[in-house]
Amino acid sequence: MANRFFPNLMPDFVAETTTQTLHEEEEAVIVSDGDSLMKLLAMPYSSLSERLKRAALDLKETIVIETWGMTGQRISDFTLYCGVLGTAFLLFKSYNVTNNKNDLSLCSQIVKACDSASLGSRDVTFICGRAGVCALGAVVAKYAGDEKLLTYYLAQFEKIKLPTNLPDELLYGRVGFLWACLFLNKYLGQGTIPSTYTAKVVDEVIKNGRAVAKKGKCPLMFEWYGEKYWGAAHGLAGIMHVLMDMELKPDEIEDVKGTLKYMINNRFPSGNYPASEADRKRDVLVHWCHGAPGIALTLVKAAKVFGDKEFLDAAVDATQVVWNRGLLKRVGICHGISGNAYVFLSLYQLTGNLEYLYRAKAFACFLLDRAHKLINKGEMHGGDNPFSLFEGLGGMAYFFLDIIDPSQAKFPAYEL
Repeated sequence: MANRFFPNLMPDFVAETTTQTLHEEEEAVIVSDGDSLMKLLAMPYSSLSERLKRAALDLKETIVIETWGMTGQRISDFTLYCGVLGTAFLLFKSYNVTNNKNDLSLCSQIVKACDSASLGSRDVTFICGRAGVCALGAVVAKYAGDEKLLTYYLAQFEKIKLPTNLPDELLYGRVGFLWACLFLNKYLGQGTIPSTYTAKVVDEVIKNGRAVAKKGKCPLMFEWYGEKYWGAAHGLAGIMHVLMDMELKPDEIEDVKGTLKYMINNRFPSGNYPASEADRKRDVLVHWCHGAPGIALTLVKAAKVFGDKEFLDAAVDATQVVWNRGLLKRVGICHGISGNAYVFLSLYQLTGNLEYLYRAKAFACFLLDRAHKLINKGEMHGGDNPFSLFEGLGGMAYFFLDIIDPSQAKFPAYEL
């Protein structure tokens, strides 16, 4: 198990130096142990933010060249997950941080290419399908003031048909489509995708969850390729996360709460969570997609939505697992350090506890200080798609841009 992550040797807390004494503190650290990571941990947040911003913008340029500029703009993968739409999403984030109109323009250009590339796709979700292209395209058109293009993308979104055999999970299923609806309503205004439309999809998800759960102790349960997954990408955590943003009937709300409490009651003694119903003996995965990180984000949301201390306490326990075992030997957001750090940011936003902000900062400092060196030495995996948003450096760049304003940071394509 330990070969999946680096031991977390960072202190539980490092006080920030004042701006006035920063130079002296840096000199003292250099003399004592030469540990560049400790210098970053002690750096005032404003100074660290500038470093992270510069690193992110440099990474963004490299990612654009590698995924767009060097391919002759030929698209082999249009998706947000590992494809070029992830580059567009990063550019949109960069625009929101820097107000650089060139980022918005290039983002729009890439989305147009993804629109053409995805026309024949049967995948319908935000992260891995057509809905992500149309939803991001509409929002970018709105920001660019292009009403004609906005109308076009919304019309394309309305043409998306959900197959009857669609699963219910986030990456390829119904709630992944619902998340795209929520994204449009957030940026274009409530009612852009009316609740009368999304309610039919929610009803189908609830019906399916109850049917699979019929003989079990959990109110809702779902299958993806024969497995009853628990995590954010394919299982219960991701489905509950989206359902909490939908209009639910009282009995449906109780099913969501009961499902989350079932997971809490059946977690590992460590505070981590099984990957699936059948995987109750392998306390191994500490990823957004499987394990404590993705489930912790959902539990934080449940604590916020329902005001139930049980959810908050379980989120805190899961977050401790991420601190101890979450320095994964990967950089991305799906199953890497960048994604795991969002757990701390989410809990910081809910509680205001600076300990969680420090922990998010610590993971950022570890990446800033060591990621490239560890990848070059072969001690860290850069991702099967090394410049992508969910598996590679695109996720790290996005995280760096997000933590500049930690009160507003949101796990991309998961938290709204």
